[in-house]
Amino acid sequence: MDKIEIIYSFLKKRSDKIRYFSFFSLITIFLLLLTVVYKNDQIISTTKKDYVESSDLKSIKKFLLKKIKSPFFDVDYKIKSGDSIQKILKKLNVEDGEIQKLITEYKKYGNPNQLLKGNIINIVISEEVQDKKKKIIQFSVPISESTTIEISKDESDEIVAKKIITKLYKKKVLAENIILNSLYKSAVDVKVNAETIIEFARIFGFEIDFQRDIRKNDYFKIVYDKYMDEKGEFIKSGTIHFAQMIVNGREITLYKFGNDKDYGYFDTNGKSVEKALMKTPINGARLSSPFGMRKHPILGYNKKHLGTDFAAPMGTPIMASGSGTVLLAKWCGGGGNCVKIKHNSVYETIYAHMKSFAKGIRAGKKVRQGQIIGYVGSTGMSTGPHLHYEVIVNGKKVNSQTLKLPSGKILKDNERKLFEIHRIKTDVLIAELVAQKK
Repeated sequence: MDKIEIIYSFLKKRSDKIRYFSFFSLITIFLLLLTVVYKNDQIISTTKKDYVESSDLKSIKKFLLKKIKSPFFDVDYKIKSGDSIQKILKKLNVEDGEIQKLITEYKKYGNPNQLLKGNIINIVISEEVQDKKKKIIQFSVPISESTTIEISKDESDEIVAKKIITKLYKKKVLAENIILNSLYKSAVDVKVNAETIIEFARIFGFEIDFQRDIRKNDYFKIVYDKYMDEKGEFIKSGTIHFAQMIVNGREITLYKFGNDKDYGYFDTNGKSVEKALMKTPINGARLSSPFGMRKHPILGYNKKHLGTDFAAPMGTPIMASGSGTVLLAKWCGGGGNCVKIKHNSVYETIYAHMKSFAKGIRAGKKVRQGQIIGYVGSTGMSTGPHLHYEVIVNGKKVNSQTLKLPSGKILKDNERKLFEIHRIKTDVLIAELVAQKK
């Protein structure tokens, strides 16, 4: 049901419909009388049936239309930081009873206090003529890139919600490029989206230090899923099926293997690339202060630096270097906003001076390796935006850059056979995608 049908249905139910009908009828009769007078005063050509309205008649029509005050308001509201459904509708003076009914319906599909900043909510509101109370006719809000919740009045004048999902079409795509400045820029140049770049860097984060290992003219290739809408427009990215990098003459080729819920990335020999911790939990940064003795930049005296600092632009995403449980996510004094993660009985990591925490990051939260947990800032005792990163092994803080981590899983027996079949199929797919690009 579109907006016109909704508004018309709403008007039909109201006791004052006779008044609106009478008012519009009087206006119509008045305009017809004016038209008759106008025609009688003009010379009407026998070869031309239509006529041009006089400026006086146009002025009268304009004046009358201004006097017709519609009881409906159509608002396109842009969601701001901290907005909730209740706050937005309160601003628009919608009565409390209507707000609560709408929120109750909305809760069937989403959290009314967690709206996507920057998205547009379309709201149609009516104002009762007698008591000036404002009520909801329609409320439409995107809750993701492909899903919208639409709330409107049904035939019984009750508020009802429904979820509208845009149908998505999945296709596998291949992207490759030579790295001239950074992996990020080279990937963006061939239209790889940010989320896929972060996941690509996470996969290789066990083998490559993106701050120090990358050289000009290194190379990458990636095969991943893209989800498009019915118009062919990109909506979101999906799984990475194949990833390859040639870094300083060293070639690393990885294949996704496993089901959608439990999978890993393995090299051509069936060895998992994943280790307990990633080498670096941040991309696009430079090592600004290593582990060891140094002169403290604020305190001014020599003090042992028990972590590694990575300078990066404000707001750069910070990843969990390994899967585990968040022990704390709070203000840590000189460390500013910090997160501590327990990965297993041996390893713990600390991330300090954050600008802010990622959504949902709190004590007790389970996180996966590579998940964004916060953003680079300069909180606490800090001279500029950077990440202070610590690795703790059996209770002792160690140098994360020289730490030797255990190798990943090696596929054997039947798993190895299945992997070899999967690897061959993936190689055939890549050859087809390369042929399509030519």
